[in-house]
Amino acid sequence: MIARHHRMFPRLGAAILLLVLAPLPAPAQQPGTATITPNYKEADIRQIVEAVGEITNRTFIIDPRVQGAKVTMLSSTPMTPEAFYEAFLSILEVHQLAAVTTGNITKIIPNATARQYAGPIGTTGSTGPDDLITQVIQVRNVGATQLVPILRPLVPQYGHLVAHPGSNMLIISDRAANVDRMIAIIRRIDQASDEEIEVVPLQHASATEVVRVVSTLTQQPRADGAPVTTSLVADSRTNSVLLGGDKADRLRLRTLIAHLDTPLEDGGDTQVRYLRYADAEELATKLQQHVAANQASAGGAAGAAANTAGSQGAVSVWADAQTNAIIVNAPPKLMRSMMAIVDKLDIRRAQVLVEAIIVEVLENRSADLGVTFAIEGSGSDAPIAISNFPAFGSGVVQLAAAAAGGGDTVTDPSGLIGSGVTIGVGRITDDGVSFAAILRALQGDANTNIISTPTILTTDNEEASLNIGQEVPFVSGQFTNTGSSGGSVNPFTTVNRESIGVKLTITPQINEGDSLLLKISQEISSLASSSEGAVDLITNQRIIETTVIVDDGTIIVLGGLIEDTLRETEQRVPVLGAIPVVGGLFRSRNNEKVKTNLMIFIRPQILRDAERSWQVTNDKYNYIRNVQLGNQGQAVPLLKDVERPALPPIEEQGTAPAPSDEAPSEKYD
Repeated sequence: MIARHHRMFPRLGAAILLLVLAPLPAPAQQPGTATITPNYKEADIRQIVEAVGEITNRTFIIDPRVQGAKVTMLSSTPMTPEAFYEAFLSILEVHQLAAVTTGNITKIIPNATARQYAGPIGTTGSTGPDDLITQVIQVRNVGATQLVPILRPLVPQYGHLVAHPGSNMLIISDRAANVDRMIAIIRRIDQASDEEIEVVPLQHASATEVVRVVSTLTQQPRADGAPVTTSLVADSRTNSVLLGGDKADRLRLRTLIAHLDTPLEDGGDTQVRYLRYADAEELATKLQQHVAANQASAGGAAGAAANTAGSQGAVSVWADAQTNAIIVNAPPKLMRSMMAIVDKLDIRRAQVLVEAIIVEVLENRSADLGVTFAIEGSGSDAPIAISNFPAFGSGVVQLAAAAAGGGDTVTDPSGLIGSGVTIGVGRITDDGVSFAAILRALQGDANTNIISTPTILTTDNEEASLNIGQEVPFVSGQFTNTGSSGGSVNPFTTVNRESIGVKLTITPQINEGDSLLLKISQEISSLASSSEGAVDLITNQRIIETTVIVDDGTIIVLGGLIEDTLRETEQRVPVLGAIPVVGGLFRSRNNEKVKTNLMIFIRPQILRDAERSWQVTNDKYNYIRNVQLGNQGQAVPLLKDVERPALPPIEEQGTAPAPSDEAPSEKYD
């Protein structure tokens, strides 16, 4: 009906359309909003454009090439002006036309030239899904050029799709609805790939040979026509395979490579075995001896036939000291046997910490009491009576001889007066009787308490020595050549130096369980406090050489000495020395008691791992450090601003016992 009115009254078509289209309220619209129910049959496209302009208040410019199109549009429900405009854009798309909006003016042009006109950039600038827009899409994980052949069939002929390789972007010019669809497709394709590069180290096979074999298998064209995406590269320096491709393919290839990287089961082979704990040169010699013994035991005709049957049975083992490695060339069966031996021998051996506890307690008591005298008559140079005792030391006789000889001993008689208290009485006169008496008394107490704890650490079945002491010179010879003038010519003295101190030598052997067999040599030597009566220094020696079995961490006594010595010396004048009271003037007494307590103990500890070794080290280290820190508060005499040195804190390693302030020797009280 509306179309007929337009044909009958061309000039009043738009006005009649407004009268016919009655505004009806829509449920989704606010009250008062105008609606329209269009019904067109075979209406000219230009008349539709004019009606839309009147209803939506838009200004349209129609391209001269837009003509002859007949439009049919039927609607049974009211439409808002905005919905009517969207329907109008759909009509244009059906008839190969497009609406390009520039500012407030909308151009109606053919689709073929629509992309040449300026339009909004992005879907947000469009007013509907049928608007022509231009979108720039950034592609991140795949090449933009690769997407063009895939997406081009989805873009209509009037649309435009091009890639910019430099920025890896896609430029699409099309309807907003189709651009949104293209963006969704591109986002699904533009995903991060799970293709990575893996490094697969090889232990037995050659990386170059493995890559050659695997590449021959995997680089063949696939039956489904899909391209091969895996790649393999060999690194000869590290004997590794660089593997690239999809995750599933890489997993399959890793399984194949692991199967190929196995020791050969037949045929000769050469292996380089790096040792961790054993000595390569010693182990190579033992393995060579083992092989030679096996070949000798298989001698005779059978052995000769075996050697003739396989010339590859030659075995060689040699060591490289720089890398502590052994190089073995042997048949597979013998190779496995030798590698099993190496596995058993190349292990971390336990260590043994041996603490020797040397305790020496000496008690020495002595007492001297004696009297010497001399009586001389008047007018006589010969003494009437005189007493002298060798054990007394310097008596009246010695002092008289020194006085008669003169010299320094008269003015300084300290060299003749012994230790203790010396009392002299007497009278020297030319007329009458002269006499002199000397009383000497001495009592001494000496206590010695020595505790030393030498400590030494060694590996199982390895001898270790500890020597702590001094080099003491001893005169071994003298020579003096007296010349004709009475002087000495080229005198010399030969001296030997002997080590004085503590010597400890041990060889531990750990038995099954926690017991140890210890070969011990313990020597303690020191200088005697007195060398009276000796031509040179006197040394005290305590030596123990023994083999004992002791459990881990227990203390066992190696030996010792408990000695009581009592020496009583009495010198007296016969008959007179036995007289009570008065006889004390005619005798000399010397008593000495020496009590010696010497014990030597040993305490071994097995250190089977690094953590236990660190715990023991931490205990000893912190004890010494705590002693130093305790002395840091004391100023250094005669020096200002000088601090006492101290060890730095030990680095924490694992779990260790709390540091102890107790001295090592105090732990065994």
